[in-house]
Amino acid sequence: MARFGDALTTGADLVNAAERAVLSALNQVGAVPDLVCFFISGADPDEVALAGRHIMEFVPGAVTLGCSCTGVIGDGRGVEGRGAVSVWCARLPGVDLTPFRLDTVLEEDHLAVVGMSEPGPRDKAAILLSNPYEFPTPAFVRESTPALGGLPLVGGLADGAHGEGSVRLFHDGEVVDSGAVGVIIGGQGVLGTVVSQGCRPIGPAMTVTKAEGNLLLELAGESAYAKLESLMESMPEEEQELAAQGLHIGIAMDEYSEQHEQGDFLIRMIVGADPEPGTLTVGDMVEVGQTVRFQVRDAGSADEDLTRRLTDFGTRNDVGGGLLFSCSGRGGSLFPRPDHDVLAVRRILGAGSVAGFFAAGEIGPVGGVNHLHGFTACLLAFAD
Repeated sequence: MARFGDALTTGADLVNAAERAVLSALNQVGAVPDLVCFFISGADPDEVALAGRHIMEFVPGAVTLGCSCTGVIGDGRGVEGRGAVSVWCARLPGVDLTPFRLDTVLEEDHLAVVGMSEPGPRDKAAILLSNPYEFPTPAFVRESTPALGGLPLVGGLADGAHGEGSVRLFHDGEVVDSGAVGVIIGGQGVLGTVVSQGCRPIGPAMTVTKAEGNLLLELAGESAYAKLESLMESMPEEEQELAAQGLHIGIAMDEYSEQHEQGDFLIRMIVGADPEPGTLTVGDMVEVGQTVRFQVRDAGSADEDLTRRLTDFGTRNDVGGGLLFSCSGRGGSLFPRPDHDVLAVRRILGAGSVAGFFAAGEIGPVGGVNHLHGFTACLLAFAD
């Protein structure tokens, strides 16, 4: 029988918090764990590294995986912006674990990713944690579905209190500050993934008719800025207020779908708007022919979508534990409480041990294709 344990501790002394968390999680498992995942939020990158090493010293026989972050999830709670450690332990009989570490090498005129293990027929999913400041995560995730034979990837972009230079990744007893780390998981213990969006679409779906890199020039044959301006003027006051708090754009994941509604888009921020040339600057590359829709962050719609997707997943699966990767734009900045997502998972799926972190970007499959998301909650679920 699979066994799971999770714990979340806080405190200025991260090493002490790490020890308390790992001992509590191990006590819940009651056996030597096969997989230990942990996430550490702290102001000092060196102390974060020490805390991570301390955790790994307690579980020398387990596969270990973790990262630094700006907020952690565990024990039915979410803690953001202060010193905290979350530890998740799992005893997984009959499950295969293949850890890997990815790095980049220069090959002629391009960067190549090295270190990925080839998935086998029993492999069901892979967890991926990356340093977003120097590892080409968007390109790797984009190419991963065909390159890995359709293996689902789930995970998130690590971060640190000071951004670039403060990210730490943990992998099988080692601490690294570059690349990406992960583990391929095989066997019947992996149930699958749940991906839920935190934004909802406004206005009509439109085709990109002119774009250069991340500059959106024309939508449906008109100035992208003018299209946005027209939409803003026609929106009710409530939606105008939501847009003022942060407007996003969704890029359709399936161009061949007859309709594009909530959950059908990759959410990207609009990081700039220039009325003179009539352009919008998007936080990703946009291409002519893509279908897009403007998006707003909406707590009510996000809650409904997560509830619906978890309920549907739970009717088909008996969940014992899970790893949860929620966007740092969710938590307390979207919901009344930072523990909204983890409480929903525990309540709806009945999973007692769920842990993870607030990510700078989330990785999860939709429609059999791996994507890098924003403002989502991505869950990897394990059988009871």
